[in-house]
Amino acid sequence: MRNDARPLAVFDLDGTLADTAHRQHHLEGRSRDWARFFAAAVDDPPLAEGVRLALSSAKECEVVYLTGRPERCRRDTVAWLARQGLPEGRLHMRRDDDRRPARRTKLEILQRLGRDRTVRMLVDDDELVCDAAELAGFTVVRARWTPASPALKDAQEREGRT
Repeated sequence: MRNDARPLAVFDLDGTLADTAHRQHHLEGRSRDWARFFAAAVDDPPLAEGVRLALSSAKECEVVYLTGRPERCRRDTVAWLARQGLPEGRLHMRRDDDRRPARRTKLEILQRLGRDRTVRMLVDDDELVCDAAELAGFTVVRARWTPASPALKDAQEREGRT
């Protein structure tokens, strides 16, 4: 482990830093419109509590973003982070063809990050991701500042979409 590097503070996006409520309707019902769901992410309002935590964490940590959003959303996501005044940081995204549950994809990346850096905390709203990270020995801050969305939870766990 490198001693010269600041610890990492790892932040989820949807439901942690970004309010997805305005685009949830794209996931409700039988035919889910993933293209519109992700396209609407550019208009997500920031979640003040998550943004404050990211900004304060940046004083002592390197901020890293870990999202289940697909790689094809990278440009819009980077632009959204910059518009919110969030700290610059590496952005880890799901491969476009990766449909594994978020708890698996995110834990895999978190463990890779933890191989050569100290991960001070993971901040995420997905309870299953948080449970898996805690079981693996990571410190977790559960982002409970927005109501949980059953449609998004299903998307994260069963459909491996975000």
